[in-house]
Amino acid sequence: MCLIIGLLGCIVPMIPGPPISYAGLLLLHITDKVQFSTSQLVIWLLLVVVVQVLDYFTPIIGSKYSGGTKWGSWGCLIGSIVGIVFFSPWGIIIGPFGGAFIGELLGDRSAREALKSGMGALIGFLVGTVFKVVVCGYFVWCFVKALV
Repeated sequence: MCLIIGLLGCIVPMIPGPPISYAGLLLLHITDKVQFSTSQLVIWLLLVVVVQVLDYFTPIIGSKYSGGTKWGSWGCLIGSIVGIVFFSPWGIIIGPFGGAFIGELLGDRSAREALKSGMGALIGFLVGTVFKVVVCGYFVWCFVKALV
């Protein structure tokens, strides 16, 4: 059940997908059905931590690589936080885009440049989502493989 909720959490911003999927593997580990090695559990935990941290920074990186400035990066960060806190669940998608766009406009960039930075933030968010889906999918595969 945790693995299904974890996969759902990759798409629904209010649910932390990879940590819940990892919890599913831990729950399987404490049963008498499967025993994972300590190194597997530690590597999977590190993978979850890296993906969770990247998930917050990929919109900023996307904004930066699409020509954004510090204004856009800060706007993306602030927009992400405001989006998560006040406009969930859609705020996590709209927040980085809107924050980068507004940040670039405040930094005296043209609307076209600001839009490009906002689109980069959106693409960064989508890349982070793909990372989470891949990790959770891998955890599902490990779960099924261990039981079969």
